[in-house]
Amino acid sequence: MKALDGVRVLDLTRALAGPFCTLMLGDYGADVIKIELPNTGDDTRHWGPPFIGEESAYFLSINRNKRSLTLNFKEAQAREIFLKLVEQSDVVVENFTPGVMSRFGLEYATVKEANPQIIYCSISGFGQDGPYQNRPAYDQIMQGISGLMSITGDLGGEPQKVGVAVTDIGSGMWAAFAVISALYHREQQGEGQYIDISMLDAQVAWLTYQAGYYFAYDRPPQRLGAAHPTLVPYQAFMCQDGKYLNVAVGSERLWERFCQAVKLMDLKDRPEFATNGVRVENRATLVPLLQTHFLTRPADDWVADLQALNVPAGPINDLADVFADPQVLHRQMLLEMPHPTLGDIKQTGLPIKFSRTPGGLELPPPLLGEHNGPILRDLGYTDAEIAELVERAVI
Repeated sequence: MKALDGVRVLDLTRALAGPFCTLMLGDYGADVIKIELPNTGDDTRHWGPPFIGEESAYFLSINRNKRSLTLNFKEAQAREIFLKLVEQSDVVVENFTPGVMSRFGLEYATVKEANPQIIYCSISGFGQDGPYQNRPAYDQIMQGISGLMSITGDLGGEPQKVGVAVTDIGSGMWAAFAVISALYHREQQGEGQYIDISMLDAQVAWLTYQAGYYFAYDRPPQRLGAAHPTLVPYQAFMCQDGKYLNVAVGSERLWERFCQAVKLMDLKDRPEFATNGVRVENRATLVPLLQTHFLTRPADDWVADLQALNVPAGPINDLADVFADPQVLHRQMLLEMPHPTLGDIKQTGLPIKFSRTPGGLELPPPLLGEHNGPILRDLGYTDAEIAELVERAVI
């Protein structure tokens, strides 16, 4: 058993936010039917390089545990097939621009007529209402509008985006959480509902303590690079070998151990560094002093000494380091699974470890329309009828 066994999700998403939501649901047992345009499919099937064989590495990274069905919603028969699937499904997830599903004739009100208990989740850049609702949205645009880029990057430098599409991924995670919450509500009350997820809302919610600083000071926080706005030292330092390490001194007890580990005990007794509050005030003095000191030895040596005294510290790994890390491997965060045309492919693992209902990698990222036949036969279509749908460009 997996936690979501028996839940069927109709996945009308593409790019990243929606597919990440349905990836999460599929990993833990939901039957996810990924509905794509005939001939072209999800936009990310063509995003590259890199490609692995003929398949986009981007697409492969976020579309496992899904079956692919192609439907051309310009054709009435395609809409008919979709509504038949709705009758047998629990969840619809879509991430079109607001209004597109209405133009297809498949908005929530219509879908709800086919299945009053359906949970219908729409993910968009700005939400289904408001002055920006029809604006196009990509992750980098949203990282800028949400304020995230204003607090990312070096002091005095240019604003920077985060190295992965966190606004897309974050809204996909919020959507998966919302779907699970709605499924629980339906279990208790017997009713489905509509869910409106905005990438902007999702990222603003993630501002958390940075928003708190703004509310407290009534001025926008500054970019601090790899440093922390209210803890010092809590940042990255370059070492003798050109590699970087992170240290996180979050208490006075840790400050004492930090000074001991790096053999700078005289710092502990200096009044300008005695408490975190004064260390923050004197950041411009302390940080260059520490940076010069860290340049005297390789990163691994410093990390070993700091960890020996239980000071939070670690290297800044590249992805080759990450996927060779013994803890990452032990936690099965690097997995392999067979693919119908590529042999074994590598995948990131499942971050949620259930004791009774673990998830798993059951289906490889699908070829476009790979499951047209089985899905349509389950709906009662004959092979001759399926062939006719192909001929008429319905699927």
